[in-house]
Amino acid sequence: MRPRIPRLPKAKRSEVWIMGAAGVGVLAPLYMIMPGADERLAKQTTKWAPRWEKNITYFAPPVERGMKRVEPPVSRVVQSIEERLPLERMAKGVDSSIKAGIERFSPKPKN
Repeated sequence: MRPRIPRLPKAKRSEVWIMGAAGVGVLAPLYMIMPGADERLAKQTTKWAPRWEKNITYFAPPVERGMKRVEPPVSRVVQSIEERLPLERMAKGVDSSIKAGIERFSPKPKN
């Protein structure tokens, strides 16, 4: 009787993106420290930069319009959250507790 191996579920789109970003985050620094990476990167940049610039000019106006539409409601939400949160009082409390901890563990001056 053959052993039964459980099948893995199909990866979700978000899982694929996260794993891809993690791979880039790990492998890019390793690629940069390899000998000759500067030359290879410069060669690829000169090859692909004109295409990227052309594509960016194609996508930039719709993105700018979308950001102009989205920015006012987002700023209103941020302001309302800032008004509701006691951030200043919390910051003062954290500051006083840090100072009290420093005073408690710092050596006393000898007179």
